[in-house]
Amino acid sequence: MEKTIAAVATGSSVSGIGVIRISGDEAITVADRVFRCADGTSLSDLAGYRAKYGSVVSDGEEFDNAIALVFRAPKSYTGENVVELSVHGGLFIVEKTLNVVLKSGAFPAEAGEFTKRAFLNGKLDLTQAEAVADLISAQGQESARASYQLLQGSLSNKISLVLQSLIECSASMAAWVDYPDEDIEELSAENLVSTLENASADLSSLIENYDSGRVMLEGVDTVIAGRTNVGKSTLMNMLVGREKSIVTQIEGTTRDIVEDTVRLGSLVLHLSDTAGLRKSDDVVEAIGIKKAIDRLESSALILAVFDGSSPLNGDDEMMINACRGKRAVAVINKNDLECKLDIDKISNSFDKYIFISAKNQQGSDELEPAIKSVLGVSDFDSTQPILANARQKQCVQNALNSINHALDDAKSGVTFDALNVMIDSAVDDLLTLTGKKATEEVVNNIFSRFCVGK
Repeated sequence: MEKTIAAVATGSSVSGIGVIRISGDEAITVADRVFRCADGTSLSDLAGYRAKYGSVVSDGEEFDNAIALVFRAPKSYTGENVVELSVHGGLFIVEKTLNVVLKSGAFPAEAGEFTKRAFLNGKLDLTQAEAVADLISAQGQESARASYQLLQGSLSNKISLVLQSLIECSASMAAWVDYPDEDIEELSAENLVSTLENASADLSSLIENYDSGRVMLEGVDTVIAGRTNVGKSTLMNMLVGREKSIVTQIEGTTRDIVEDTVRLGSLVLHLSDTAGLRKSDDVVEAIGIKKAIDRLESSALILAVFDGSSPLNGDDEMMINACRGKRAVAVINKNDLECKLDIDKISNSFDKYIFISAKNQQGSDELEPAIKSVLGVSDFDSTQPILANARQKQCVQNALNSINHALDDAKSGVTFDALNVMIDSAVDDLLTLTGKKATEEVVNNIFSRFCVGK
Protein backbone atom coordinates (compact mmCIF):
# COMPACT_ATOMS: atom_id res chain seq x y z
CA MET A 1 0.00 0.00 0.00
CA GLU A 2 1.36 3.43 -1.00
CA LYS A 3 1.76 5.84 1.88
CA THR A 4 -0.76 8.68 2.05
CA ILE A 5 0.83 11.99 1.06
CA ALA A 6 -0.09 15.65 1.52
CA ALA A 7 1.15 19.03 0.33
CA VAL A 8 0.01 22.59 -0.30
CA ALA A 9 -1.40 22.65 -3.85
CA THR A 10 -1.60 26.45 -4.16
CA GLY A 11 1.11 29.12 -4.39
CA SER A 12 3.35 30.16 -1.52
CA SER A 13 1.86 33.64 -1.16
CA VAL A 14 -1.12 35.24 0.55
CA SER A 15 -4.33 34.57 -1.40
CA GLY A 16 -8.07 34.20 -0.98
CA ILE A 17 -7.84 30.47 -0.35
CA GLY A 18 -5.15 27.86 0.13
CA VAL A 19 -5.61 24.21 -0.81
CA ILE A 20 -4.03 21.26 0.97
CA ARG A 21 -4.21 18.09 -1.13
CA ILE A 22 -4.17 14.64 0.50
CA SER A 23 -3.85 11.47 -1.62
CA GLY A 24 -3.67 7.77 -0.78
CA ASP A 25 -5.70 4.90 0.63
CA GLU A 26 -5.98 6.65 4.00
CA ALA A 27 -6.65 10.15 2.62
CA ILE A 28 -10.26 10.31 3.80
CA THR A 29 -9.40 8.83 7.20
CA VAL A 30 -6.63 11.38 7.69
CA ALA A 31 -8.91 14.22 6.61
CA ASP A 32 -11.58 13.08 9.09
CA ARG A 33 -9.04 13.55 11.89
CA VAL A 34 -8.51 17.23 11.06
CA PHE A 35 -11.85 18.30 9.55
CA ARG A 36 -15.08 18.70 11.48
CA CYS A 37 -18.20 18.78 9.26
CA ALA A 38 -20.65 21.52 10.23
CA ASP A 39 -23.58 19.08 10.06
CA GLY A 40 -21.88 16.56 12.35
CA THR A 41 -21.38 13.91 9.65
CA SER A 42 -18.12 12.21 8.64
CA LEU A 43 -16.19 12.55 5.40
CA SER A 44 -15.93 8.74 5.37
CA ASP A 45 -19.67 8.63 4.68
CA LEU A 46 -19.39 11.02 1.75
CA ALA A 47 -19.57 9.85 -1.86
CA GLY A 48 -16.98 10.99 -4.40
CA TYR A 49 -17.26 14.42 -6.02
CA ARG A 50 -18.98 15.78 -2.92
CA ALA A 51 -18.04 18.64 -0.62
CA LYS A 52 -18.70 19.51 3.03
CA TYR A 53 -18.48 22.80 4.87
CA GLY A 54 -16.90 22.77 8.30
CA SER A 55 -13.77 23.62 10.28
CA VAL A 56 -10.21 22.42 10.54
CA VAL A 57 -9.13 21.48 14.03
CA SER A 58 -5.91 21.05 15.98
CA ASP A 59 -5.91 19.22 19.31
CA GLY A 60 -9.70 19.48 19.32
CA GLU A 61 -9.71 23.25 18.78
CA GLU A 62 -11.18 24.76 15.61
CA PHE A 63 -8.85 27.32 13.99
CA ASP A 64 -10.39 28.05 10.57
CA ASN A 65 -13.53 27.56 8.49
CA ALA A 66 -12.92 25.29 5.52
CA ILE A 67 -14.41 23.19 2.73
CA ALA A 68 -13.45 19.54 2.23
CA LEU A 69 -13.81 18.12 -1.28
CA VAL A 70 -13.74 14.32 -1.54
CA PHE A 71 -12.70 12.26 -4.59
CA ARG A 72 -12.85 8.50 -4.41
CA ALA A 73 -10.54 6.13 -6.29
CA PRO A 74 -10.18 5.60 -9.15
CA LYS A 75 -12.03 8.77 -10.25
CA SER A 76 -9.53 11.33 -9.00
CA TYR A 77 -6.49 13.14 -10.33
CA THR A 78 -4.09 10.58 -8.87
CA GLY A 79 -6.38 7.57 -9.23
CA GLU A 80 -6.37 7.23 -5.43
CA ASN A 81 -8.65 8.54 -2.69
CA VAL A 82 -8.10 12.30 -2.57
CA VAL A 83 -9.31 15.03 -0.22
CA GLU A 84 -8.69 18.72 -0.84
CA LEU A 85 -9.06 21.07 2.11
CA SER A 86 -9.71 24.69 1.10
CA VAL A 87 -8.85 27.10 3.92
CA HIS A 88 -8.30 30.85 4.09
CA GLY A 89 -5.13 31.69 2.17
CA GLY A 90 -2.99 33.28 4.86
CA LEU A 91 0.48 31.72 5.00
CA PHE A 92 0.18 30.82 8.69
CA ILE A 93 -3.23 29.15 8.33
CA VAL A 94 -2.17 27.14 5.26
CA GLU A 95 1.06 25.98 6.89
CA LYS A 96 -0.73 25.10 10.14
CA THR A 97 -3.35 23.06 8.27
CA LEU A 98 -0.66 21.11 6.43
CA ASN A 99 1.21 20.45 9.68
CA VAL A 100 -1.95 19.15 11.33
CA VAL A 101 -2.58 16.84 8.35
CA LEU A 102 0.98 15.51 8.54
CA LYS A 103 0.67 14.91 12.29
CA SER A 104 -2.55 12.98 11.61
CA GLY A 105 -0.89 10.30 9.50
CA ALA A 106 0.04 11.75 6.11
CA PHE A 107 3.59 12.04 4.75
CA PRO A 108 5.03 15.10 2.96
CA ALA A 109 4.64 14.76 -0.80
CA GLU A 110 7.77 14.90 -2.90
CA ALA A 111 8.10 17.21 -5.91
CA GLY A 112 5.61 16.13 -8.57
CA GLU A 113 4.45 13.11 -6.57
CA PHE A 114 0.73 13.66 -7.15
CA THR A 115 1.21 13.74 -10.93
CA LYS A 116 3.67 10.84 -10.72
CA ARG A 117 0.99 8.76 -9.01
CA ALA A 118 -1.48 9.79 -11.71
CA PHE A 119 0.99 8.49 -14.30
CA LEU A 120 1.69 5.25 -12.43
CA ASN A 121 -2.04 4.66 -11.97
CA GLY A 122 -2.71 5.10 -15.69
CA LYS A 123 -4.57 8.40 -15.46
CA LEU A 124 -2.22 9.99 -17.99
CA ASP A 125 0.89 9.02 -19.95
CA LEU A 126 4.34 10.55 -19.67
CA THR A 127 3.81 13.16 -22.41
CA GLN A 128 0.63 14.32 -20.68
CA ALA A 129 2.41 14.45 -17.32
CA GLU A 130 5.11 16.66 -18.85
CA ALA A 131 2.36 18.85 -20.28
CA VAL A 132 1.14 19.52 -16.73
CA ALA A 133 4.46 21.17 -15.88
CA ASP A 134 4.46 23.11 -19.17
CA LEU A 135 0.92 24.36 -18.54
CA ILE A 136 1.87 25.58 -15.08
CA SER A 137 4.90 27.45 -16.42
CA ALA A 138 3.15 28.83 -19.54
CA GLN A 139 3.78 32.56 -19.93
CA GLY A 140 1.63 33.30 -22.97
CA GLN A 141 -1.63 32.36 -24.67
CA GLU A 142 -0.07 30.15 -27.35
CA SER A 143 2.12 28.24 -24.90
CA ALA A 144 -0.86 27.69 -22.59
CA ARG A 145 -3.03 26.50 -25.47
CA ALA A 146 -0.34 24.16 -26.82
CA SER A 147 0.34 22.71 -23.37
CA TYR A 148 -3.37 22.16 -22.80
CA GLN A 149 -3.67 20.28 -26.10
CA LEU A 150 -0.77 18.06 -25.04
CA LEU A 151 -2.45 17.45 -21.70
CA GLN A 152 -5.60 16.44 -23.56
CA GLY A 153 -3.56 13.84 -25.45
CA SER A 154 -2.83 15.43 -28.84
CA LEU A 155 0.71 13.98 -28.97
CA SER A 156 -0.28 10.75 -27.25
CA ASN A 157 -3.03 10.11 -29.80
CA LYS A 158 -0.74 10.76 -32.76
CA ILE A 159 1.96 8.47 -31.38
CA SER A 160 -0.65 5.78 -30.58
CA LEU A 161 -1.75 5.68 -34.22
CA VAL A 162 1.85 5.27 -35.38
CA LEU A 163 2.45 2.61 -32.75
CA GLN A 164 -0.66 0.68 -33.73
CA SER A 165 0.36 0.55 -37.39
CA LEU A 166 3.90 -0.58 -36.54
CA ILE A 167 2.78 -3.20 -34.03
CA GLU A 168 0.26 -4.67 -36.48
CA CYS A 169 2.94 -4.75 -39.14
CA SER A 170 5.43 -6.39 -36.79
CA ALA A 171 2.88 -8.97 -35.62
CA SER A 172 2.02 -9.96 -39.19
CA MET A 173 5.67 -10.43 -40.11
CA ALA A 174 6.47 -12.33 -36.90
CA ALA A 175 3.52 -14.69 -37.37
CA TRP A 176 4.43 -15.40 -41.00
CA VAL A 177 8.12 -16.04 -40.09
CA ASP A 178 7.45 -18.13 -36.96
CA TYR A 179 4.65 -20.25 -38.38
CA PRO A 180 5.51 -20.91 -42.02
CA ASP A 181 3.35 -24.03 -42.20
CA GLU A 182 0.20 -22.25 -41.05
CA ASP A 183 -2.22 -20.68 -43.49
CA ILE A 184 -1.24 -17.08 -42.61
CA GLU A 185 -1.54 -14.41 -45.23
CA GLU A 186 1.85 -12.87 -45.97
CA LEU A 187 2.22 -9.14 -45.51
CA SER A 188 2.76 -7.68 -48.95
CA ALA A 189 5.87 -5.61 -49.63
CA GLU A 190 3.65 -2.78 -50.90
CA ASN A 191 1.64 -2.64 -47.67
CA LEU A 192 4.81 -2.82 -45.58
CA VAL A 193 6.47 0.04 -47.45
CA SER A 194 3.26 2.11 -47.30
CA THR A 195 2.98 1.60 -43.52
CA LEU A 196 6.60 2.57 -42.95
CA GLU A 197 6.35 5.61 -45.22
CA ASN A 198 3.27 6.88 -43.38
CA ALA A 199 4.94 6.37 -40.00
CA SER A 200 8.07 8.14 -41.22
CA ALA A 201 6.06 11.09 -42.51
CA ASP A 202 4.14 11.45 -39.22
CA LEU A 203 7.29 11.39 -37.08
CA SER A 204 9.22 13.63 -39.48
CA SER A 205 6.55 16.32 -39.18
CA LEU A 206 6.94 16.29 -35.40
CA ILE A 207 10.72 16.69 -35.69
CA GLU A 208 10.37 19.49 -38.25
CA ASN A 209 8.04 21.47 -35.97
CA TYR A 210 10.11 20.95 -32.84
CA ASP A 211 11.93 24.28 -32.91
CA SER A 212 8.72 26.23 -33.53
CA GLY A 213 7.06 24.45 -30.64
CA ARG A 214 9.92 25.21 -28.28
CA VAL A 215 9.80 28.91 -29.22
CA MET A 216 6.09 29.08 -28.41
CA LEU A 217 6.32 26.99 -25.24
CA GLU A 218 9.49 28.40 -23.69
CA GLY A 219 9.91 31.78 -25.33
CA VAL A 220 13.02 32.92 -27.16
CA ASP A 221 16.29 34.33 -25.82
CA THR A 222 16.47 37.77 -27.44
CA VAL A 223 19.30 40.28 -27.41
CA ILE A 224 18.81 43.99 -28.11
CA ALA A 225 22.03 45.19 -29.72
CA GLY A 226 23.47 48.07 -31.72
CA ARG A 227 25.93 50.92 -31.45
CA THR A 228 25.72 53.50 -28.68
CA ASN A 229 22.78 55.91 -28.45
CA VAL A 230 20.57 54.27 -31.08
CA GLY A 231 17.81 53.72 -28.50
CA LYS A 232 18.39 50.15 -27.29
CA SER A 233 17.52 50.90 -23.68
CA THR A 234 14.51 52.99 -24.73
CA LEU A 235 13.29 50.02 -26.79
CA MET A 236 13.86 47.74 -23.80
CA ASN A 237 11.79 50.04 -21.59
CA MET A 238 9.05 50.28 -24.21
CA LEU A 239 8.73 46.50 -24.42
CA VAL A 240 8.95 45.95 -20.66
CA GLY A 241 6.48 48.75 -19.95
CA ARG A 242 8.60 50.48 -17.34
CA GLU A 243 12.04 52.02 -16.90
CA LYS A 244 14.12 48.88 -16.73
CA SER A 245 17.23 50.30 -18.41
CA ILE A 246 18.78 53.69 -17.67
CA VAL A 247 18.37 56.11 -20.59
CA THR A 248 20.60 59.17 -21.02
CA GLN A 249 22.19 61.12 -23.87
CA ILE A 250 25.62 60.02 -22.62
CA GLU A 251 27.21 57.36 -24.81
CA GLY A 252 28.09 54.13 -23.02
CA THR A 253 25.47 54.47 -20.26
CA THR A 254 24.58 50.75 -20.46
CA ARG A 255 27.69 48.87 -19.35
CA ASP A 256 26.22 45.54 -18.26
CA ILE A 257 23.46 43.30 -19.56
CA VAL A 258 19.95 44.19 -18.33
CA GLU A 259 17.44 41.34 -18.54
CA ASP A 260 13.67 40.87 -18.35
CA THR A 261 10.92 38.68 -19.82
CA VAL A 262 8.04 40.23 -21.74
CA ARG A 263 5.00 39.09 -23.69
CA LEU A 264 4.77 40.48 -27.20
CA GLY A 265 1.38 39.37 -28.47
CA SER A 266 1.53 35.55 -28.43
CA LEU A 267 5.34 35.54 -28.14
CA VAL A 268 7.43 35.46 -24.98
CA LEU A 269 10.78 37.21 -25.28
CA HIS A 270 13.57 36.77 -22.75
CA LEU A 271 15.18 40.14 -23.38
CA SER A 272 18.75 41.27 -22.82
CA ASP A 273 19.68 44.95 -23.26
CA THR A 274 23.39 45.17 -23.99
CA ALA A 275 26.14 47.75 -24.09
CA GLY A 276 26.56 49.71 -27.32
CA LEU A 277 28.92 48.13 -29.83
CA ARG A 278 31.95 50.32 -30.46
CA LYS A 279 35.68 50.47 -29.79
CA SER A 280 36.29 51.81 -26.30
CA ASP A 281 39.34 52.57 -24.16
CA ASP A 282 37.18 52.56 -21.03
CA VAL A 283 38.00 49.30 -19.21
CA VAL A 284 34.54 48.89 -17.67
CA GLU A 285 32.71 49.72 -20.89
CA ALA A 286 34.96 47.34 -22.83
CA ILE A 287 33.90 44.51 -20.52
CA GLY A 288 30.25 45.35 -21.20
CA ILE A 289 30.90 45.37 -24.95
CA LYS A 290 32.59 41.95 -24.71
CA LYS A 291 29.52 40.62 -22.88
CA ALA A 292 27.28 42.09 -25.59
CA ILE A 293 29.26 40.32 -28.32
CA ASP A 294 29.08 37.03 -26.40
CA ARG A 295 25.33 37.42 -25.97
CA LEU A 296 24.96 38.08 -29.71
CA GLU A 297 26.58 34.73 -30.37
CA SER A 298 24.43 32.76 -27.91
CA SER A 299 20.98 34.32 -28.35
CA ALA A 300 18.33 32.79 -30.59
CA LEU A 301 17.08 36.17 -31.83
CA ILE A 302 18.71 39.57 -32.35
CA LEU A 303 16.86 42.87 -32.37
CA ALA A 304 19.47 44.96 -34.19
CA VAL A 305 18.72 48.61 -33.44
CA PHE A 306 19.76 51.43 -35.79
CA ASP A 307 19.35 55.21 -35.56
CA GLY A 308 17.21 56.16 -38.54
CA SER A 309 18.07 59.84 -38.13
CA SER A 310 21.78 59.38 -38.92
CA PRO A 311 23.79 57.64 -41.65
CA LEU A 312 25.32 54.21 -41.05
CA ASN A 313 28.81 54.31 -39.57
CA GLY A 314 31.53 51.78 -38.83
CA ASP A 315 29.88 50.62 -35.60
CA ASP A 316 26.62 49.98 -37.50
CA GLU A 317 28.58 47.97 -40.06
CA MET A 318 29.98 45.92 -37.16
CA MET A 319 26.42 45.26 -36.03
CA ILE A 320 25.31 44.22 -39.52
CA ASN A 321 28.24 41.81 -39.86
CA ALA A 322 27.53 40.32 -36.42
CA CYS A 323 23.97 39.47 -37.55
CA ARG A 324 24.95 37.60 -40.70
CA GLY A 325 23.68 34.03 -40.66
CA LYS A 326 21.61 34.65 -37.53
CA ARG A 327 17.90 35.19 -36.95
CA ALA A 328 17.65 38.95 -36.64
CA VAL A 329 15.18 41.80 -37.11
CA ALA A 330 16.48 45.27 -37.93
CA VAL A 331 14.72 47.86 -35.75
CA ILE A 332 15.12 51.34 -37.23
CA ASN A 333 14.52 53.72 -34.35
CA LYS A 334 13.81 57.48 -34.17
CA ASN A 335 11.18 57.29 -36.89
CA ASP A 336 9.85 60.62 -35.60
CA LEU A 337 12.91 62.31 -37.13
CA GLU A 338 14.02 62.72 -40.74
CA CYS A 339 15.36 59.43 -42.10
CA LYS A 340 19.02 59.58 -43.14
CA LEU A 341 19.73 55.84 -42.98
CA ASP A 342 20.65 53.75 -46.02
CA ILE A 343 17.45 51.64 -46.10
CA ASP A 344 18.66 49.64 -49.10
CA LYS A 345 21.67 48.49 -47.10
CA ILE A 346 19.42 47.39 -44.23
CA SER A 347 16.97 45.70 -46.60
CA ASN A 348 19.77 43.72 -48.24
CA SER A 349 21.24 42.68 -44.89
CA PHE A 350 18.10 41.61 -42.99
CA ASP A 351 15.08 39.46 -43.88
CA LYS A 352 12.85 41.78 -41.88
CA TYR A 353 13.11 45.40 -40.76
CA ILE A 354 10.64 47.75 -39.07
CA PHE A 355 10.45 51.44 -38.17
CA ILE A 356 9.71 52.58 -34.63
CA SER A 357 9.92 55.57 -32.35
CA ALA A 358 10.77 54.00 -29.01
CA LYS A 359 10.68 57.39 -27.29
CA ASN A 360 7.11 57.96 -28.49
CA GLN A 361 6.04 54.33 -27.92
CA GLN A 362 5.25 53.85 -31.62
CA GLY A 363 5.83 50.89 -33.94
CA SER A 364 5.77 47.93 -31.56
CA ASP A 365 2.75 46.46 -33.40
CA GLU A 366 4.98 45.70 -36.36
CA LEU A 367 7.54 43.90 -34.24
CA GLU A 368 5.58 40.73 -33.44
CA PRO A 369 4.83 39.68 -37.06
CA ALA A 370 8.42 40.50 -38.07
CA ILE A 371 9.83 38.32 -35.27
CA LYS A 372 7.40 35.49 -36.03
CA SER A 373 8.45 35.56 -39.68
CA VAL A 374 12.15 35.42 -38.82
CA LEU A 375 11.60 32.60 -36.30
CA GLY A 376 9.38 30.66 -38.71
CA VAL A 377 6.38 30.54 -36.38
CA SER A 378 3.94 32.74 -38.29
CA ASP A 379 1.76 29.71 -39.08
CA PHE A 380 2.21 27.95 -35.74
CA ASP A 381 -0.95 26.01 -34.83
CA SER A 382 -1.16 25.42 -31.08
CA THR A 383 -3.96 22.87 -31.56
CA GLN A 384 -1.62 20.45 -33.34
CA PRO A 385 0.59 17.96 -31.49
CA ILE A 386 4.16 19.09 -30.83
CA LEU A 387 7.22 17.68 -29.11
CA ALA A 388 7.56 19.57 -25.83
CA ASN A 389 11.15 18.83 -24.83
CA ALA A 390 14.48 17.27 -25.81
CA ARG A 391 13.57 13.88 -24.27
CA GLN A 392 10.51 13.57 -26.46
CA LYS A 393 12.43 14.70 -29.54
CA GLN A 394 15.18 12.14 -28.95
CA CYS A 395 12.67 9.30 -28.60
CA VAL A 396 10.94 10.28 -31.83
CA GLN A 397 14.26 10.79 -33.64
CA ASN A 398 15.47 7.33 -32.59
CA ALA A 399 12.20 5.76 -33.75
CA LEU A 400 12.37 7.67 -37.04
CA ASN A 401 15.93 6.47 -37.68
CA SER A 402 14.87 2.86 -37.15
CA ILE A 403 11.80 3.25 -39.40
CA ASN A 404 13.82 4.85 -42.19
CA HIS A 405 16.40 2.06 -41.89
CA ALA A 406 13.63 -0.53 -42.14
CA LEU A 407 12.12 1.35 -45.09
CA ASP A 408 15.42 1.28 -46.99
CA ASP A 409 15.84 -2.43 -46.23
CA ALA A 410 12.26 -3.22 -47.28
CA LYS A 411 12.85 -1.57 -50.66
CA SER A 412 16.05 -3.59 -51.01
CA GLY A 413 14.28 -6.91 -50.39
CA VAL A 414 15.71 -7.66 -46.93
CA THR A 415 13.97 -10.57 -45.17
CA PHE A 416 11.09 -9.97 -42.76
CA ASP A 417 12.95 -11.22 -39.69
CA ALA A 418 15.70 -8.65 -40.21
CA LEU A 419 13.17 -5.88 -40.88
CA ASN A 420 11.26 -6.72 -37.74
CA VAL A 421 14.31 -5.97 -35.57
CA MET A 422 14.27 -2.33 -36.71
CA ILE A 423 10.50 -2.02 -36.39
CA ASP A 424 10.58 -3.45 -32.87
CA SER A 425 13.32 -0.94 -32.01
CA ALA A 426 11.10 1.92 -33.23
CA VAL A 427 8.19 0.57 -31.18
CA ASP A 428 10.38 0.48 -28.05
CA ASP A 429 11.43 4.11 -28.55
CA LEU A 430 7.83 5.27 -28.94
CA LEU A 431 6.77 3.30 -25.86
CA THR A 432 9.59 5.02 -23.98
CA LEU A 433 8.19 8.35 -25.18
CA THR A 434 4.76 7.64 -23.71
CA GLY A 435 6.22 6.10 -20.56
CA LYS A 436 5.18 2.48 -21.06
CA LYS A 437 8.82 1.45 -21.29
CA ALA A 438 10.56 4.40 -19.64
CA THR A 439 13.13 3.50 -17.01
CA GLU A 440 12.55 4.38 -13.37
CA GLU A 441 15.48 6.81 -13.57
CA VAL A 442 13.87 8.70 -16.47
CA VAL A 443 10.49 8.85 -14.71
CA ASN A 444 12.02 10.07 -11.44
CA ASN A 445 14.04 12.72 -13.27
CA ILE A 446 10.96 14.09 -15.03
CA PHE A 447 8.87 14.42 -11.88
CA SER A 448 11.71 15.83 -9.81
CA ARG A 449 11.37 19.04 -11.84
CA PHE A 450 7.75 19.54 -10.77
CA CYS A 451 6.76 21.79 -7.90
CA VAL A 452 5.68 20.22 -4.61
CA GLY A 453 1.90 19.93 -4.51
CA LYS A 454 1.44 18.99 -8.16
